[in-house]
Amino acid sequence: MLPKDLAKKLRYIQIRTSKTVSEAMAGEYKSAFRGSGMEFDEVREYQPGDDVRSIDWNVTARQGRPFIKRFHEERELTVVFMIDLSASGKFGTANISKNELAAELCALLAFSAVRNNDKVGLLLFTDDIELYIPPAKGLKHAMRIIRQILGYKAQGRKTNIAAALDYLGKLQRRRAVVFLVSDFLDRGYEAQLRRLARRHDLVAVSLSDALEHELPALGGMIELEDAESGEMLLFDAGSAKMRQAYARLGEERQQRLQTELRGMGIDQLKLRSDQDYQHSLVRFLRMREKKS
Repeated sequence: MLPKDLAKKLRYIQIRTSKTVSEAMAGEYKSAFRGSGMEFDEVREYQPGDDVRSIDWNVTARQGRPFIKRFHEERELTVVFMIDLSASGKFGTANISKNELAAELCALLAFSAVRNNDKVGLLLFTDDIELYIPPAKGLKHAMRIIRQILGYKAQGRKTNIAAALDYLGKLQRRRAVVFLVSDFLDRGYEAQLRRLARRHDLVAVSLSDALEHELPALGGMIELEDAESGEMLLFDAGSAKMRQAYARLGEERQQRLQTELRGMGIDQLKLRSDQDYQHSLVRFLRMREKKS
């Protein structure tokens, strides 16, 4: 039986996201992501006008007359959520933390996948692989995934995106739509990211909080803690120059990530815990549709 607080959160997300799936997201998800290719349908006898490149020479040789292979577009998708559960994801100065934002986003996408009869899988990671659930269909399976995202207690505190990308690359051989959901407070994963993006349709969902972009004008010194390392830093929030320098460093980090992803041809969905993620998601899906 689910703890009361987890059951309440799960019910809230189900109600909040199901309305969006039926209204704002109607058709958006399906249009934004295509099937993984062409799937074999049948072999039939050649007819005038058929493409000679489709001839099945083995069957033709056995039957003594030409036969062709027919294919149809494979519409079924496999969707995998890779979610960074490192300690920095617990941070949130607005209504929700980055981890809660990740849960709501993935719930919305998971319910959309269920409506489209797609498979959904999950990989939770920190500096180690925390949990893997293979892709499967159905509402019951999707609810299990959302429960894990909401209620899983991570063992690690730090982030190792490279190891998570390697792990999924070895397991997920068939082409999938992979949502890598993280605040990307890590380095050294670029080669693994590029490798996975060559095989799968990889979407980088970068999460951030308002306080990671700029500090409020508070008087005196404040103490900031790195959630993953525990390192403490004293900062003069009363100094306009110090606040500007802080904001500039945050902007440079965001710009560096955007440039890296664009260079690899990876689509980026930027979400902030103090802003409406649903509108950002719908805009992103419409952008994807125009590109396809």
